[in-house]
Amino acid sequence: MELPFAESYKMKMVEPIRRSTRMEREQWISSANYNLFNLKSDQVFIDLLTDSGTGAMSDRQWAAMMLGDESYAGASSYYNLKNAIEKIFGFPYFLPTHQGRAAENVLFSTLVKQSDIVPGNSHFDTTKGHIEFRKATAVDCTIDEAFDIDSPHLFKGDIDLEKLENVLRAHPRESIPFIIVTVTCNSSGGQPVSMKNMREVYAMALQYGIPVCFDSARFAENAYFIKLREEGYRDKSIKEIVSEMYTYADMTTMSSKKDGIVNMGGFIGLRSEELFRRASTFNIMFEGYITYGGMSGRDMNALATGLDEGTEFEYLETRIRQVEYLGNLLISYGIPIQKPIGGHAVFVDAKAFLPKIKQEEYVAQTLAIELYKEAGVRGVEIGTLLADRDPLTRENRYPGLELLRLAIPRRVYTNNHMDVVAAGLKNVWDRRNEITRGYNIAWEAPIMRHFTVVLEKTK
Repeated sequence: MELPFAESYKMKMVEPIRRSTRMEREQWISSANYNLFNLKSDQVFIDLLTDSGTGAMSDRQWAAMMLGDESYAGASSYYNLKNAIEKIFGFPYFLPTHQGRAAENVLFSTLVKQSDIVPGNSHFDTTKGHIEFRKATAVDCTIDEAFDIDSPHLFKGDIDLEKLENVLRAHPRESIPFIIVTVTCNSSGGQPVSMKNMREVYAMALQYGIPVCFDSARFAENAYFIKLREEGYRDKSIKEIVSEMYTYADMTTMSSKKDGIVNMGGFIGLRSEELFRRASTFNIMFEGYITYGGMSGRDMNALATGLDEGTEFEYLETRIRQVEYLGNLLISYGIPIQKPIGGHAVFVDAKAFLPKIKQEEYVAQTLAIELYKEAGVRGVEIGTLLADRDPLTRENRYPGLELLRLAIPRRVYTNNHMDVVAAGLKNVWDRRNEITRGYNIAWEAPIMRHFTVVLEKTK
């Protein structure tokens, strides 16, 4: 008899979570102005809002924290992290930041100016926000298959080379500070980018004299999919695959709260000493001195260890198979999701789920609210709310996909929790035709509105 799959870890500590009643949840979400970000954590039973900073650290990481060097300048923890980044990614220069959007803020302050064009694959919300805040434009060059949830394409995060070249031809070199490649591509459903596509994008970038920047939040999960899905990589280790991936990048920003498996942290990796010096000025202004950059010594030590652990196949297999477990349960219930199943989350097709809700009534947000009321499960909308308004017309931008993202924290929940999530969503699915009203915006911030938006039910 073949042995069943089991997690590659055992538990040393647990944290109690409380079940609430539907009546409580309906009151709580109303008081939160129908914004799931406004809920208190103890009002949530299973929290799939994000996988960012919500994972469980290992005994090795906790041990490393105890050895953290909190010196202001030149701490040994800084050099531990520097060595880990150079060993895994190959970047000789790096700047620590307190998280990924801080890394974007520092790097984009250095490189992005008004009227610039930044092409890439479905820019993440903070990435697009930092670009548009500087009155530049993010141009999505993702392949068309990414927007067809039933397409079996194995690398839906790929950049369409024809779309990219059209952008590069249409604009002068000096107006394109870099091409950004997000690995994996969160906004298209946690979908990976193939090594072949990275290689081809980099070759085109060299031809036009434009650098390539990787958004590396989930780089290890991307490497896992390359190992399993791309010809020629089955026998390579995750670290070997990562090493090749970053030969096709000139720089990187990373939210270490994902594949670094830490609760706080980020960094910028660079090949250019001149760019490192320029970015250092902004790092000191916004983050802190260049050898801590918003991170404590203990956090840098934990990250150095997390990068090592997170690039091991056994850990990644356990992590991604849990995402697959939930996705396959939902498929078995007939619930429409982005396929193939992504690396960090399951993405539910809200438009297909709730066909009676108009897109201008925020269909994915409506589904997220219904799931919370049903089961105490907090997900997040990846749709019109997140897409925000066009910075010129101030009209809503309506994306091709309206998705409910169920992002699974690393090493936190068991498959029993995934059963609850699936059952809750199945219950909403069974009464989907009764859900006919969405939500209107009562107040919103001028940029990245989804974090703080105030909603009200449509009449």
